Amino acid sequence: MSITLTQLRSFLAVMRGGSVTAAADELVVTQPSVSAAVAALSRELGTPVTEREGRGIRPTAAGNAFAPFAADVIGLLEEGRRAAREAADLADRRLRLAAVTTAAESFVPPLMRAFSTSNDSIGLTLAVGNREQVLDLVLDHRADVAIGGRPPRDARLQATPILPNDFVLITAPDDPNAGGGSVDAAELERRVWLLRESGSGTRVVNEEFLATAGLQPQTLTLGSNGAIKQAARAGLGVAFISQHAVALELDNGLLAALPVRHRPASRRWYAMCSTVGPRRAAVERFMAFAASPAARDALDDRPARPAAE
Repeated sequence: MSITLTQLRSFLAVMRGGSVTAAADELVVTQPSVSAAVAALSRELGTPVTEREGRGIRPTAAGNAFAPFAADVIGLLEEGRRAAREAADLADRRLRLAAVTTAAESFVPPLMRAFSTSNDSIGLTLAVGNREQVLDLVLDHRADVAIGGRPPRDARLQATPILPNDFVLITAPDDPNAGGGSVDAAELERRVWLLRESGSGTRVVNEEFLATAGLQPQTLTLGSNGAIKQAARAGLGVAFISQHAVALELDNGLLAALPVRHRPASRRWYAMCSTVGPRRAAVERFMAFAASPAARDALDDRPARPAAE
């Protein structure tokens, strides 16, 4: 016997869903077939890849170690299928992009439009999520290119810087401290800090600033940049957020920027793709375009008014 694609797909579905039921629903098969496939994979490997956790299932240490290899096998086969169909002109060429929410809500759509102008034979799709979700999509070969902030230290990813990413501390437009001198630490600790959900790069930026400044303010977690902007506008709190996400609101006086010392250092936006296996021509073309002057010109990257130091 040998490891089969059914076993790999069933195991990865269980990893994603946390249960046999969720995996069966995702694969549109019966629960016994999923259980049998995962059990057969464990026998092939000579060690269990999952174990019970309450009503659900979690991977064992062996399962966690094996999962990236299983994802690479499935992902590379799908890449090969697309490459073969493209070569035979049996399907439209398609590039699957994944972007963190901040990028997807600001500069990614014009970047896609600019790329399509000179590559109209390549169809584009876009998945949106937080940093953790977007990186998982590329590492599992469920997306071709990820666009996000600071890349992880992972040899399976190639990261190319494409755009500056500065952060500004937003507040309500009528905030008495906006536009004045730098706000001191005691004032910042009295504020409610608006945070994105766990797994978000924007949340990490805020948490790192608070830890470095030694601040322990009250926090409020919100699930999107839009919710954070509306909460800040209503005077519920403050938050560091990418200038790309709030340029329009700052320019039109819907939000204000609080001047702070030692705000987060300027970062970069990156285009990231997998280094595992052959790379399709469409991926190479997009990575080269995203880092080109033509892409930066097309984005009309006009920053929001910066906070005073």
